[in-house]
Amino acid sequence: MQKPQQFDYRVLEGAFESVFVIGFVGVCEMNRRVRRKCTKGTQKLDLSDQPGTDDADYLKLNEGGFVDWTRLPYDTVIQLFTHLNYRDRANLSSTCKSWRSLGSSSCLWHSLDLRTHKCEWGIMASLASRCSNLEKLRFRGADNADSLINLRAKNLKDLSGDYCRKLNDSTLSVLVARHKLLESLQLGPDFCERITSDAIVAIARCCPKLKKLRLSGIRDVNKDAINALATHCPDLYEIGFIDCLKIDEVALGNVVSLRFLSVAGTTNVKWDLASENWSKLPNLKGLDVSRTDVVPNAVLRIFSSLKSLEILCAFNCPSLEEDTTVYTKSNCHGKMMLSFFNDTFSKLSPMFPGIEKERAIFSVWRNGLKEKDWNLDEFMTWLEWILSHSLLRIAESNPNGLDQFWLNQGADLLLSLLQSSQEDVQERAATGLATFVVVDDENTNVDVGRAEAVMKGGGIQLLLGLARSWKEGLQSEATKAIANLSVNPAFAKSVAGGGGITILASLAKSMNRMVAEEAAGGLWNLSVGEEHKGAIAEAGGIKALVDLIFKWPRGGDGVLERAAGALANLAADDKCSMEVASVGGINALVTLARKCKHEGVQEQAARALANLAAHGDSNTNNAAVGQEAGALDALVQLIRSQHDGVRQEAAGALWNLSFDDRNREGIALAGGVEALVALAQSCSNASPSLQERAAGALWGLSVSEANSIAIGREGGVAPLITLARSQTEDVHETAAGALWNLAFNPGNALRIVEDGGVPALIHLCSSSMSKMARFMAALALAYMFDGRMDEYALVGSSSEGGSKSVGLERARRMALKHIETFVLTFADPQAFSAASLSSAPAPLAQVTESARILEAGHLRCSGAEIGRFVSMLRNQSPVLKACAAFALLQFTVPGGRHAPHHVNLLQVSGAPRVLRAAAAAASAPLEAKIFARIVLRNLEHHQIESLA
Repeated sequence: MQKPQQFDYRVLEGAFESVFVIGFVGVCEMNRRVRRKCTKGTQKLDLSDQPGTDDADYLKLNEGGFVDWTRLPYDTVIQLFTHLNYRDRANLSSTCKSWRSLGSSSCLWHSLDLRTHKCEWGIMASLASRCSNLEKLRFRGADNADSLINLRAKNLKDLSGDYCRKLNDSTLSVLVARHKLLESLQLGPDFCERITSDAIVAIARCCPKLKKLRLSGIRDVNKDAINALATHCPDLYEIGFIDCLKIDEVALGNVVSLRFLSVAGTTNVKWDLASENWSKLPNLKGLDVSRTDVVPNAVLRIFSSLKSLEILCAFNCPSLEEDTTVYTKSNCHGKMMLSFFNDTFSKLSPMFPGIEKERAIFSVWRNGLKEKDWNLDEFMTWLEWILSHSLLRIAESNPNGLDQFWLNQGADLLLSLLQSSQEDVQERAATGLATFVVVDDENTNVDVGRAEAVMKGGGIQLLLGLARSWKEGLQSEATKAIANLSVNPAFAKSVAGGGGITILASLAKSMNRMVAEEAAGGLWNLSVGEEHKGAIAEAGGIKALVDLIFKWPRGGDGVLERAAGALANLAADDKCSMEVASVGGINALVTLARKCKHEGVQEQAARALANLAAHGDSNTNNAAVGQEAGALDALVQLIRSQHDGVRQEAAGALWNLSFDDRNREGIALAGGVEALVALAQSCSNASPSLQERAAGALWGLSVSEANSIAIGREGGVAPLITLARSQTEDVHETAAGALWNLAFNPGNALRIVEDGGVPALIHLCSSSMSKMARFMAALALAYMFDGRMDEYALVGSSSEGGSKSVGLERARRMALKHIETFVLTFADPQAFSAASLSSAPAPLAQVTESARILEAGHLRCSGAEIGRFVSMLRNQSPVLKACAAFALLQFTVPGGRHAPHHVNLLQVSGAPRVLRAAAAAASAPLEAKIFARIVLRNLEHHQIESLA
């Protein structure tokens, strides 16, 4: 053993976290023999003194108080390396010279998965020295394919590429020329549009040992290409020309070495030629014609002429599904046909005589057979691959009428494939589960029955197990399935109960962007449930989500949108919102709102800021968001977005923020008044949610009289009147609130009259199903016609002024009539009669109960507004007196959120004297007297309560 080297313990800690936190179960020697409690700093480590802990001798503390991991035996270290992904393996190798050497051991580099890495030429050159014995390689994208040439892996046998749409003939030809020992080449599942038959000829000539060739989306596979394969690749036993536009059916009959053939999804197949020429393939055991237009006669001919054929896969073949008797008509001789109209497990069961449970066929094959059967293994391995590919493609296209298939066998098939020993099959099965449950992509609706089928089949634990894998491809696809399925509340509950939240929170810390993105999506969906928010916070999920925003500030729109969406859900919870703020979430979200141009990210960032600001006085987040540099400016800019979702959430955020005085003025300084008026003017045909929030934000800003005047000056009255006419309760309620605030100013009150607002408010006051809308419409009308608007009404010529005067008087009479009717709807005659005859508390309490509008307790009035209602109590109009007393009753009822504030304003303004006069006035209407007495009683109640 060499002398221990100095190394970076932080790197080591990060690498170990990938193993132990996500779920390392492989290094049996370490788990069994080394028991320890590690703490940071110089504190002692508790190492077991039990006999037989051989490795404990190597793990004694060094002078700094740390375990010296470099003293572990080499075989233990190498075993540890095998359970790390390539990034962590490289990090761990960099800790010291000994481990650098061990990390380069050829036994660790038999296979390499580069799909999640951007592999430049320099990186490939640096890896070349380690990859002399590399046998299996997976990559993604044409750019990575170009750089693979530098890898010089001359012993490469298995090459698989995803998303190779831009891969061309020249690059592929060079790749195969450099790797002449290739036995398996797979490109897909997306279409390889730039690959032609010329490249297939090059593959045939350069790779004589080729056994498997799977290509997707080739435009035309001509006879020269296929004949080249037949001539130069004598061991070629499997071909997959999948989703191709055209293939030469005649030439395929020349590849006599074929045992398995798939033309799934391939169009323009001449089935008469295919059935005639493929019957010349003496060894063909498996044929896949799924998703094609194969006709019954061709199937009958194939079954009768291909003596060696054991199985025909024909999923989603419309012509066969129209005649489901084709299988029974054929001379099967033990052959199997798998399709939508028969049960796959039943059809396969004869291959496993004596099996008790047909649904366990795949697990019996993998684990239950006493003796290995090479032919059966080859057959089932191909079948797994074919099924995983077909089921995923079918799930992606989501054809109608397949509910029973998915419920009866599709879900179970995917769950069986999830346990395959083939990594790409497992990945596709997980992706299939993520896809087939979603029946509406736009609204992310999950089919309840399909989700339950996955749960019933043990899918939760299977997916969580794959999510714990060290293989990032499996992590990503399994997490995607968990995320999609967690839209279903029952599934989400089971995921949480199975430890899924901890797993997802850990995966959100992954250095692999795709894994982190799917984990963030899972936390986003789980965070919809109120019962899961606390668990996500406890698992460290909030900090992980905030860190994601800083980790991928550019080029990771998917991960940013999901992280912001999850934070938005979590911010709706009071405790979680405080943690979001404490870990830097406000700064992160404001940064997204300011700098990110992706509409989905902007929408979720604005929603998160809106939710952070929605907790009122229960925490300080509302003020904190407003004080964050650039926050208000960014939200005002988002109001001008072309995307309705962004505008809606930004308006909601400004609405919530406007409850804080400083925020309200800051929004105005940032141009918020102009932006929101423009939004209200343009959203008459928009969604009710956008209309509600546009009106709500103007309502919040108009609390300030300066802002109220500015809104009127900018033309905000007319669009609010339009919104007040909305049939949607939430919309006309917020519009009524905004008009109520605006009507406080006499100039705005006149604008409301001139723009036709009186009929709109009268309609709300008399017809809305919302008590709050009726209440605020009545108050707006009361403000407008309490006499303060008169001096503005006669501006202009005398004739015009006379006309205005007549028009205003008519509007005044109509308004007062409807205000009176509104107030009387809350005046229960029996309760009023009892209250008028007795001064006892009970009759007044009964009147209060029938008159109270619960939602009105959330309204907060300024001193000027309270003073205006007190002035109305002196007004000569009995209707206005009753309306004022009714309003003050609502604002002072004990238990109301702002009742103490209103009571204090009334006491300061000398209102008790005015209220007593109104209660005793002989000329006042009965309702005004009773309501005034109740307000006085409310004042006394609060005074007694404050002294207690």
